[in-house]
Amino acid sequence: MIVTPSSLPRWDLTSVYPSLDSPEFSQAFTALGTSVDSLAAALDALPCGPTGLATSGPEVIAAFEAVTGRINQIAEQVRTIGAYVYGFVSTDSRDELAQASHSRFQNLLVRVRQAHTRFVAWVGALDLDQLLAGSVVAVEHAYFLRQAREQARHLMSPAEEDLAAALEPSSGSAWDNLHGNVTSQLLVAIPGEAPIPLSLARARATDPDRETRRLAHDAEIAALREHALPGAAALNGIKGQVLVLADRRGWHSPLDEALFSCHMDRQTLDAMLGAAQDALPDFRRYLAAKARALGVPALAWYDLSAPVGRSTRAWSFDDAASFIVEQFASYSPRLSGLAARAFRDRWIDAEPREGKRDGAFCMELRADESRILANFTPSFDSVGTLAHELGHAYHNLCLAERTPLQQDTPMTLAETASIFCETIILHAGLRQADEEEQLALLEGTLQGQCQVVVDILSRFFFEQRLFEQRRERELSIEELNQLMLATQRETYGDALEESTLHPYMWLVKGHYYSSDLSYYNFPYMFGLLFGLGLYARYQVDPEPFRAQYDRLLSSTGMADAAALAEDFGIVIRDKGFWAGSFSVIRGDIDRFEAVVNCRAGGK
Repeated sequence: MIVTPSSLPRWDLTSVYPSLDSPEFSQAFTALGTSVDSLAAALDALPCGPTGLATSGPEVIAAFEAVTGRINQIAEQVRTIGAYVYGFVSTDSRDELAQASHSRFQNLLVRVRQAHTRFVAWVGALDLDQLLAGSVVAVEHAYFLRQAREQARHLMSPAEEDLAAALEPSSGSAWDNLHGNVTSQLLVAIPGEAPIPLSLARARATDPDRETRRLAHDAEIAALREHALPGAAALNGIKGQVLVLADRRGWHSPLDEALFSCHMDRQTLDAMLGAAQDALPDFRRYLAAKARALGVPALAWYDLSAPVGRSTRAWSFDDAASFIVEQFASYSPRLSGLAARAFRDRWIDAEPREGKRDGAFCMELRADESRILANFTPSFDSVGTLAHELGHAYHNLCLAERTPLQQDTPMTLAETASIFCETIILHAGLRQADEEEQLALLEGTLQGQCQVVVDILSRFFFEQRLFEQRRERELSIEELNQLMLATQRETYGDALEESTLHPYMWLVKGHYYSSDLSYYNFPYMFGLLFGLGLYARYQVDPEPFRAQYDRLLSSTGMADAAALAEDFGIVIRDKGFWAGSFSVIRGDIDRFEAVVNCRAGGK
């Protein structure tokens, strides 16, 4: 039985440390600093040869194994302390103690990054063949070693890397924090109401009343316009920093660096994006059909998330918890058990409130334990979001048997389990719904897929062109707006009323505001299409798929995306695979269009 509070729950962090000002947290923070000091000393004592650091021999193997152990230990400490602190910052940006703790952690993280960079530089210079021949630990971390060798080729001098890491809290991280704090505290003034948080205003995009959606949209635009200056400064600052460091490290572009981080190549990206552009006319068909269903000539931006069909069920959080646990059980007891544990042990912060960040995410906390942030509303869409984030938690569970260096999953593969779990819930919802509700769920699915393909494509084009222009100079608020509008026109085409496009989407989406995660957009498309392809294979032959799938999830930090896909007979460098995934979506569009046309003809 799932036990949840009658009101929307907040996550429990007391199982980690009693509080931010507790002796237990202070001791853990001090222990992390001691571990970092010990690692730095071990790096200082690396064996030397006649002309510098030795690259082979028994002493090198022993040093590698010892330092690798320390690196993994520190990574576990960093993960737990970082997630714990961020658990307070992300749910209440006004919490001064949390902000101070986060700042202290960021400063300590500088030393961790400096040590890790020294380790990568040293590992990249080792005789890899001899190391693999003489060390079981090296064999277990073979993929990391090969990645480290390539990364070492793109490092600046040790002094420059140390300086870049030392400046990060006052540059990229500071801009990211500014954006998050401004948007989480931003209040939207809708006519006739008391101001509400941005997250609640944006949630009205799903309201069935068009005037309610329009008023919320207009008020959101007005609020974003008023607060755009710090956002533009943050975006210009971050992109300028990324460009400088990418150039200094010898990357052709930030995109090439992002692809390396995502464990994929340009051929795979081009194949996927090419298939996505080929599919744009189908998504525009869907948007045109949705406009007919809503009885409007063309969709406005604020109609994108409008409900179609009729869902008579208002989903309480308890209902969502029970439904997810039950449906996950149709896949496996392990998946269902993970979800039950998350609800029972209060891993989820579901309540929208002032000071809390918008959207949803899942973060690793320790071992096989995660925490999930959501902004729950009584809709099936929120049920799907919970399932999506629980998919990330399941991925973390599968990774728990690996060391942190083996767990380092790229963004592309990080969406695999989440999309898969979301699809389980969608199909279950469709099976249990009547015809009118099926239409609502089908439209909700297409709505999400449209976001992950059409809108993500516009965001990719925006970021790509932003980097190109930022090389020359900073962009003004109006220039950022015009660039955003241009890319929306390019992807949505004539399916939306041009006068209602969203010029401030660059300010809404936090994914732009990271100095070490550029192009946090195309991985979502990869995750959707790869997840759909895997789900299709699961339906064909469920039994052998389950064990193979869990092995894939446990290995996402131990091979590149192409190699992992090959285990399922998938060639991701081939445009045909991505076109096949789009054919599944196209079938749903055909079905939706036919139902809408039939309903219109029957009136």
